[in-house]
Amino acid sequence: MNAPKLIIAGGSGFLGRALAAYFHELACDVCVLTRTPTSDSTPPPDLPPANCRKRWWDGRTLGEWANELEDATALVNLAGRSVDCRYHARNRRLIMDSRVESTRVLGEAVARCARPPKVWLNSSTATIYKHSLDTPRDEAGLVGATPEAKDAFSIEVAQAWERTFAAAVVPRTRKVALRTAMVLGQQGGVFPALCRLARCGLGGPMATGKQFVSWIHELDFCRAVEWLIQHHEIDGIVNLAAPGPLPNREMMSIVRRACGVPFGLPAGQWMLEVGAFFIRTETELIIKSRRVIPGRLLTAGFDFWFSEFSQAIEDLLQRQRRPPAMAEIFNARRLTSEPRN
Repeated sequence: MNAPKLIIAGGSGFLGRALAAYFHELACDVCVLTRTPTSDSTPPPDLPPANCRKRWWDGRTLGEWANELEDATALVNLAGRSVDCRYHARNRRLIMDSRVESTRVLGEAVARCARPPKVWLNSSTATIYKHSLDTPRDEAGLVGATPEAKDAFSIEVAQAWERTFAAAVVPRTRKVALRTAMVLGQQGGVFPALCRLARCGLGGPMATGKQFVSWIHELDFCRAVEWLIQHHEIDGIVNLAAPGPLPNREMMSIVRRACGVPFGLPAGQWMLEVGAFFIRTETELIIKSRRVIPGRLLTAGFDFWFSEFSQAIEDLLQRQRRPPAMAEIFNARRLTSEPRN
């Protein structure tokens, strides 16, 4: 019997490497579609992840890479330029086009398959929900921009991304849109930056500190993707976020305690504006209140390993102190439930 085949588009980033490692340990045939630039057609030998096959694409046009989709168990699209940058005209175009064009061309490729992937999971973002300090947002939550969050461009991108995914006509392939919150992991994402801030004495509340932060541990992210692949009855929009969003003030307090730092200087909004300018990012990533909950996952019975922020931070710090082998991390997994027919 052939091993399950997983295609990860945009798989050379933080989340792609985590997924590739996870499914490699499950003995899957993992293929990454990557547009990391090279000087010629030969892929660099050290480009991560090292434990999977790689196919080069431009994220815009059909090519030989599309043949990899035949007989695939699942296609996961993570492609998209990082939003951790200044939103000037060029970066806005790159952010939008990298998401919309990659989703469009994947839809064309899946539609042309004789034996298409059984399921296509396409990235979206939990930032699509309206700024909220009081009302948790499940999949039925209100979406759209709010002036106080300065999130108009992010919402425009998220909605265009999901419209392109919904427009793909692939009747033989189940589609799931992953509205993913901030992912906490050792090798990327925001966790290393939070620890650096705390250890430098800058781990106080940001802006008002009242804005909610939604997050998910990298292992629960990988487990949720596996779970959604197995559960054939689930399609449409799914929030990938832990059930315990928390205010920024509380989040930073937990990080400080975990790092053994007794205090942290607060950062008012004007300080964030100045700092964002110098490190070439946007304050919306910090000041928007994202109070997102995983309604569909909880209702369907998914069991989070890390439902509280303190659990996630302590786990990541323990692994930082004594890094286990990759096999030790992922072979310790347990299935959340038996696959349903």
